[in-house]
Amino acid sequence: MREELLSPENSVEEEAIDVELDALGLRPSCLGDFIGQPELKEHLSIILGAAKKRDQPSDHLLFAGPPGLGKTTLANIVAREMEVSLHTTSGPALERAGDLAAILTKLEPGDVLFIDEIHRLNRAVEEVLYPAMEDFQLDIVLGKGPAARSVRLAVSPFTLVGATTRTGLITGPLRDRFGLVARMDYYNAADLNAIILRSANIFEVEIDEDGSKEIAVRSRGTPRIANRLLRRVRDYAEIKAEGAIDKEISVDGLKLFGVDERGLDKVDRAILSAICARFKGGPVGLSTLAISVAEPTETVEDVYEPFLIQQGFIMRTPRGRVATDAAWHHLGLEPPETNSLSSPNLFS
Repeated sequence: MREELLSPENSVEEEAIDVELDALGLRPSCLGDFIGQPELKEHLSIILGAAKKRDQPSDHLLFAGPPGLGKTTLANIVAREMEVSLHTTSGPALERAGDLAAILTKLEPGDVLFIDEIHRLNRAVEEVLYPAMEDFQLDIVLGKGPAARSVRLAVSPFTLVGATTRTGLITGPLRDRFGLVARMDYYNAADLNAIILRSANIFEVEIDEDGSKEIAVRSRGTPRIANRLLRRVRDYAEIKAEGAIDKEISVDGLKLFGVDERGLDKVDRAILSAICARFKGGPVGLSTLAISVAEPTETVEDVYEPFLIQQGFIMRTPRGRVATDAAWHHLGLEPPETNSLSSPNLFS
């Protein structure tokens, strides 16, 4: 199987992460090696197995969920399991209908086309995608004005794999054309622990069970973060210790890099501190909160808030963001008597 990169990823940082994962061999190559998401793995094994048995392309697949949960990895696995080529692009990279047409006409029968951040597709591009997904036909408009005419071209049967972090932004007609729409969940500590041990074995890093578990519980339910924290603790162990990682080394290393026992980093704590200390627990508007921590509103809303809400530190209300009792206690502060909001740790 060959893999063709048709367009750059949505961000340089994510592209660098994907390249590094491939280079280090961290990305699983088959469903059997993929850790976590048991229900989704079972669905894929049935869908892909049946498609191979019929010698036909699989149904189109849509993977939704926060960044770092393995959507790109699953797209690679789908292509490998079907023993076909993978072609990768992203929604923002397809600016014109002709960009998509050029990609579709190059596909071989059965190939997998992976579109990351598919919710950011241009509407004109999306309209071209509809007949291609349903009938494997491509409608091309030749000429302009009164002389314009439409020509329908056949494309090879293919499987479209879409990935999105914002399911609500995908239009209904596009979503309905996928044979499977799968929501990827955050990983529990046991699965993250297994991922860290597997990665440590690939890195040839000596780590015990307690050290691995300490990293796992601070990984925010995300394999990408787990692997990143493992690399930082590995660096700390090589410089400050003798290279081996135990619980004490994990705690000290993560503390040095600003990750606390609940997985919160410097910006997370700044957000909680702003709500509790500056705005007396809230409510505070998103724009005001973003300015107070010197971050864009989109970054606060899409990157930091989801985890803080899931961990029960803040709540969204019609009037703004409000800190819970858990946020006050985490900062070592006493919550006001009127604040009765609290929630347990979801990843403990």
